[in-house]
Amino acid sequence: MQVLYKSTRGKGETVTASMAILKGLSEDGGLFVPTSIPKLDVPVEKLAQMTYQETAYEVMSRFLTDFTEEELKNCIANAYDEKFDTTEIAPLHEADGAYYLELFHGSTIAFKDMALSILPHLMTTAARKNQVKNDIVILTATSGDTGKAALAGFADVPGTRIIVFYPKHGVSPIQEKQMVTQKGANTAVVGITGNFDDAQTAVKKMFNDKELAAELNEAGFQFSSANSINIGRLVPQIVYYVYAYAKLVKKGAIKAGDEINVVVPTGNFGNILAAFYAKQMGLPIHKLICASNENKVLFDFFRTGTYDRKRDFILTTSPSMDILISSNLERLIYRLTGENAEKCAELMQALSQGGEYTITDEMKAGLADFYGNYCSEAETKEAIHETFEKADYVIDPHTAVAAGVYKKYVKDTDDTLPTVIASTASPYKFTRSVMAAISNKGEGLDDFTLADELTKISGVKIPRAVEEIRTAPVLHDRVVDAPDMPAAVKDILGIH
Repeated sequence: MQVLYKSTRGKGETVTASMAILKGLSEDGGLFVPTSIPKLDVPVEKLAQMTYQETAYEVMSRFLTDFTEEELKNCIANAYDEKFDTTEIAPLHEADGAYYLELFHGSTIAFKDMALSILPHLMTTAARKNQVKNDIVILTATSGDTGKAALAGFADVPGTRIIVFYPKHGVSPIQEKQMVTQKGANTAVVGITGNFDDAQTAVKKMFNDKELAAELNEAGFQFSSANSINIGRLVPQIVYYVYAYAKLVKKGAIKAGDEINVVVPTGNFGNILAAFYAKQMGLPIHKLICASNENKVLFDFFRTGTYDRKRDFILTTSPSMDILISSNLERLIYRLTGENAEKCAELMQALSQGGEYTITDEMKAGLADFYGNYCSEAETKEAIHETFEKADYVIDPHTAVAAGVYKKYVKDTDDTLPTVIASTASPYKFTRSVMAAISNKGEGLDDFTLADELTKISGVKIPRAVEEIRTAPVLHDRVVDAPDMPAAVKDILGIH
């Protein structure tokens, strides 16, 4: 069965999966969604015996129907290889009454690697399929993790260039060092003087700038996106929820068909949307638990039905979730409107012009699969501390937000179904916050010395990704104001 893609704001026109991946964003500003969610028609008992790569093929082939078996298997083999420090790719770790799905074993020690190690291969394959002659310029705004994972994925991939913008004062020192030391002749990293939302808004504007597109085309370039708005990012993320479920069956923790809960720390809403799509495919997920930090725009939305970005932007110890405009929520909103593109576009217009929108009671009833809550900074710190004390397991601040929210969920509902918590980053990416929570030895030490201390306390080896950047030279030091981002892009590409 062929699955096609249409825009959340379009007139129903469809494109193939490969074209949706190439475009990233639809011309009308909408996001691509599948015209139907395919069913996962492989018996769980069979999935339970599969490797990560085999599971990826079963899930992704259902969505990316215009890729041949050979093309897709090739993309998967190139993505999930020795770049990951475990053959399991995404192991499950049982601790303190839940199963932590470790999504940080890739080359940049964050969950973004799970999708961004395959996206370059999907994109270059898609370009060949569609006879694209231009070089593809990946333009991305990052709140810390996407940027480095995209840079690592696209570095020196022929026919591509990648430009990453990040908030100069809105990422952790390790996150920044990972980006500014990135090698690759086709890579560029630019700090901006605003926050992540400023960067993301400016990037979206460039995507919709027809004059800029014409200038690029003349110079032999075209934009595409590696942000979580690209369907080529979302589909690979569905895989690990299916894999986790199958592994629980294999372990004997559940029987095929038993329901589980899934907890996801969420900023841009992509990772939890992937779990929602897994549920739509038929994976027995009972509740999708959406965990926010103090920028609790999603928690408030689930509670009230009003999405309101008019609030102070709070810098927290979980910076990848410091987001007030959750772009991927649009895909869920589109579904809640009964796939009414006009209504969806109207709500998104209200958000960009007036800073808020409110859904109808009927749409709100469609959120029954979700539970939302948030953790304060103090609660996040407490969750890191408690998990270490109780289970001798070290988690990063984003995962801690999920762990803290899960405790609140159990308290609110008495639901003790087996639960998978998406563990989205290595604790070594946020050594300062982690050490502050589990030890009093961190005062006055730099982030790398802190990493040495953490390994002594926890017995967990320092990941290769941290060791590599310890002494790496800074290769990217450009900083611009948000309005100057288009000029920086033209300069980097040599368009004058």
